Amino acid sequence: MDIGIDLGTANIIITRRRKGVVLNEPSVIAFDRRTERVVAVGTEAYRMEGRSPSYIAVVHPLQDGVISDDILTQALMRELIDVAAGVRVMKPRIVICVPSLITDVEKRAILDAAMSTGSRKVHLIQEPLAALLGAGISINKPVGHMVVDIGGGTTDIAVVSMNGIVTARSLKIAGNRFDQSIIRYVQNKYQVLLGENSAEKAKKNLCNLYNPSDDIIAPVKGRNISRGLPDQVDLSEAEISEALEDDINTIIETIRRVLEETPPELVGDICQSGILLTGGGALLGGLEQYLTRMLGVPCRTARDPLTCVARGTERAFRHRDMLLDGFERIDAYTQSR
Repeated sequence: MDIGIDLGTANIIITRRRKGVVLNEPSVIAFDRRTERVVAVGTEAYRMEGRSPSYIAVVHPLQDGVISDDILTQALMRELIDVAAGVRVMKPRIVICVPSLITDVEKRAILDAAMSTGSRKVHLIQEPLAALLGAGISINKPVGHMVVDIGGGTTDIAVVSMNGIVTARSLKIAGNRFDQSIIRYVQNKYQVLLGENSAEKAKKNLCNLYNPSDDIIAPVKGRNISRGLPDQVDLSEAEISEALEDDINTIIETIRRVLEETPPELVGDICQSGILLTGGGALLGGLEQYLTRMLGVPCRTARDPLTCVARGTERAFRHRDMLLDGFERIDAYTQSR
């Protein structure tokens, strides 16, 4: 049994070989502080956030693309892998995607968490490689491909050629940061504090980076800071665009730096093939057109960008003999039991 895992800050997506995506759940776990037992994981735990009693802790054990709580991450992965794998005759092999500039200590934490689930082999693959594989792009030729993977905790920007990463940068600016920027904007302008779920909903419904309008508005509910009572404000597309402006411009500036560090021959390939956008952040309204206008390079969004990286982990098993950089050479960790 071969299992691929996109271990994201916001969602964990699990694939099985020849079956595709079999599970997509929020990276959230709820446990009882009194009994120290897991109460719920995934979607069920996500629904408890902000609505549970004090003795039920609802935790996001992954922050900025890496593990912040080893024990809870192990429990979360164990529960979700059991659901995805079902009845197992033998221990599975697992491929997990990680940010491109992750440290060795962070790699070891992810590997140990995966091995604790009872797997027989664990491999890591860098997210840009997995994203391109998931999009169905052949990366084994001497042709440059650029991918911008905007996840929940990190944005990975990389140029790939001949199965390896030529140039890469990683930012801790992604979906969760966008939500916080909206919360801060509404708090400063209207003195109303939004919850993270409300901010995320506003982002999905009102974001239009390319051509924002003042006339398209939607109500958002929160708590008035001065009075401490429920309150409601009407946000427009233009306000959401203004709230996200600094974060998006930082991503654009980082893309420019990666292009500056890329060999000219590969830049020519990218100008012809364009920049691939993956991850949940690629679904921001107008992002594709806005990046094309600001960078002067055609940008396109992958099919089903939210699961693109996870699909790439599934396909990595078929390419493991070729993916020497970022898959087998330094990131393999085998433990026979």
